Amino acid sequence: MARTAATSLKDVAEAAGVSVATVSRLLNGTLQLPPETRERIETAIRDLRYEPNPHARRLSRGRSDTIGLVVPDIANPFFATLVAAVEQEADKRGLSLSLHVTLNRPGREISYVTALARNHVDGLIFVTNHPDDGVLAGLINQTGKVVIVDEDVPDAVVPKLFCDNEEGGYLAGRHLAEHGHRRIVYIGGPQDMISTRRRYRGLERALLETGMPFDVARYEGSFSVEFGREAARRFIAEGMPATAIFASSDEIAIGLVEVLRAQGVSIPDEISVIGFDDVGPLHLFSPSLTAIRQPVRALGERALALLLETNWQTSESLASEELLPVEIVVRHSVAPPAKP
Repeated sequence: MARTAATSLKDVAEAAGVSVATVSRLLNGTLQLPPETRERIETAIRDLRYEPNPHARRLSRGRSDTIGLVVPDIANPFFATLVAAVEQEADKRGLSLSLHVTLNRPGREISYVTALARNHVDGLIFVTNHPDDGVLAGLINQTGKVVIVDEDVPDAVVPKLFCDNEEGGYLAGRHLAEHGHRRIVYIGGPQDMISTRRRYRGLERALLETGMPFDVARYEGSFSVEFGREAARRFIAEGMPATAIFASSDEIAIGLVEVLRAQGVSIPDEISVIGFDDVGPLHLFSPSLTAIRQPVRALGERALALLLETNWQTSESLASEELLPVEIVVRHSVAPPAKP
C-alpha cells in the first residue's frame, strides 16, 4: 500500500481559504486574526489532522532552541557527568541538546563544529582534551556563539570556563608538604594543556612556600588509564625516586594504583598518592584516595548559562575567562614519608 503523504501547511491554508503565511504566523503566535478566520484555520487543522513541525516553527522565529555539546568521550566519568549536567540544565530551560562525541580526534572536532554551525543550533559548548595547532581556534572564531569548557583552545576569542587548576595544584602540594613530602612525581596530561601547566604551577608554588628544598619529577602524557599504568611502571623502574605522587586525573590515578598494587607497592606506607577530578569512585579504593575535586556538575550548568547570557556583540564579553573553585577531599592515601 502506498504511503499517504503527510498534511502540509499548504493543505491547511487551502482548506481554510487563507495564505500559507497567515497559517504560519498564527501558529507562531505572531498574528492576531478575526475570530471567524481563526476558527476556519483551527477547523482545517483538526479535520486534516495537521501536526506542525516544531523544528521548522522554531527556525522561522530565528532560533532552534537546541544547544550543541561537543565532548571527547562519554565513557570517561568526568565527561559523562558533564554531559548529564548540561542536559538537565537545558531541560530546565526548555531547550534540546545535540550531543557529539569526537573520540578526542582533531578531524572529528573540526567536522562537528562545522556541521553544528550549519545546522542552526543556538550555540555550542565545546570541550577538547588535546592541544590545538590553530586550525580549531580559527574555526571556532568564525562560528561564533561558542563557550569553551575544561581545557583551553588558546587562540579562540570566546568565553572560557575552567576549574581553578592552579588552586587545585596548590591544595595538593600543600597537603603533601604538610605531611613532610619534598620529593614528588607529578603525572600530568599533555604538556601544552592548560590544566597540565596550571596544576604543576600550583604544586610548585605550594612547595616553594615551605622554604624547604624540594624536587619534582614530571611525567607527562595523556589523561588516560593506560598512561597511568605506563607512569607507574616507569616510577618503579626508576627505583621509586619520590615519596609521593600527584596524579592529575582520575583516569591516571586508576592506572597508577592498578600497577602499584600489582607490584606490591603499599599506599600510603611506601608511596603517598593524591589524585585530581574526584568524579570516579576513588572513595571505594583500598585505601581510599585523597583527591582534588572538580565541580563538574557546576561546570556543565554554568557553561549553558554562560552561553545564553553572553552578549555576543561586545569583544569584552568574548575575551572572558571564568574559574570555578575546587576543593581537596582528604581520605587515606597520603601519609608521612616512610623512613629509609
